[in-house]
Amino acid sequence: MEKKTFALKGNIIFTKEKEHFEIIKQGYLICENGKVREVCPVLPETFRGIPVEDMGDRLILPGLTDLHIHAPQYAFRSLGMDLELLEWLETNTFPEEAKYKDSEYAARAYGIFAKQMKKSATVRACIFGTIHSEATLTLMDLLEQAGLRTMVGKVNMDRNSPDYLREPSARASADATREWLRAVADKGYHHTRPILTPRFIPSCTDELMELLKEIQQENSLPIQSHLSENPGEIAWVKELCPWSAFYGDSYDRFGLFGGDCPTIMAHCVYSGEEEVERMKKRGVFIAHCPESNTNLSSGVAPVRRYLEEGLCVGLGSDVAGGTTENLFAAMAQAIQASKLRWRLLDDSLKPLTAEEVFFMASKGGGAFFGKAGSFEPDYAFDAVVIDDGRLSHPQPLSIRERMERVIYLGDEREVYAKYADGEKIL
Repeated sequence: MEKKTFALKGNIIFTKEKEHFEIIKQGYLICENGKVREVCPVLPETFRGIPVEDMGDRLILPGLTDLHIHAPQYAFRSLGMDLELLEWLETNTFPEEAKYKDSEYAARAYGIFAKQMKKSATVRACIFGTIHSEATLTLMDLLEQAGLRTMVGKVNMDRNSPDYLREPSARASADATREWLRAVADKGYHHTRPILTPRFIPSCTDELMELLKEIQQENSLPIQSHLSENPGEIAWVKELCPWSAFYGDSYDRFGLFGGDCPTIMAHCVYSGEEEVERMKKRGVFIAHCPESNTNLSSGVAPVRRYLEEGLCVGLGSDVAGGTTENLFAAMAQAIQASKLRWRLLDDSLKPLTAEEVFFMASKGGGAFFGKAGSFEPDYAFDAVVIDDGRLSHPQPLSIRERMERVIYLGDEREVYAKYADGEKIL
């Protein structure tokens, strides 16, 4: 990508801290060599003469990060929503994911997914594939072409799944993962990176987890998985790993729970004191997936607590437990779920605010990729330009009010332009 200096002019809104928005009305967002140089109300004299794209009265916000989404499940989103997690996996998820053994089907389905992700306000994402290496490479090819900045995982599963979607052994799973990683290296992707993806503890034997740690160390890879999503799942993990002190401990025993292994754990609805303390100590990222937790009757995660204790928290759409890749919807759902938890379960945890969920979807989740998700100096120049003209209103609104309405009402139709590392991708 050619490095260049340019600026966007418009109504700029972002977060440095989770408590409040930074708003510059009709300001300038300056990009220099793919990074944010500065945000200012008036273009500095030193930058006079650089190209400026005037976005008029539109909103300019940081590109959003989806910390947890299942690409192969996009095809059956909004189906089977009357089931709980484990039954939903057996009835809907596993039969669908088995189809990705067919390379033609994978290309068709992943083509739809990548096209929709490009249209959305999401610039960065951590994505589950399936156990199929060829299909996962197809997914990575399509995401690379879309210009998104992603981490994509070939899923590992060697137990407690149907014969048609279970790898033959721990060694076979590890060997397939190494072969996939070699193919990824040969592809020479610029924007698409691999991430280790044991589906969750019930589907991975101890031997497989040990082998994945070897692979993680050999390649300095991050990891993504699921944690404490559903009471039945937690009880199952205790049965499978009686030596573990808590669910997260069953990952930590193998060195796959933060520390020198950057880690995302999705859900954390029922994480207890020890688990929370371990996540905090290890720097584990939590992907909060409010719609999925509602649809699959899992519960409501105590996100306010996680934020107040300084844990790393971002948002996940969790398609197809969630019905949409739209992170504006995920922001609204996070607020709504926190209100129900506050009213019905724990009035000591106040509901989340628009500022906080915006932070989670931008800087909070973006931090897993490094300096991403904000317009502070030296952050990746990831920007989404929002045209909220469709969301008409009979009176003038402040920038914050307009942003709040986008959170509750917006989708890909509001995305006017999109940049990743200073490159215009939409």
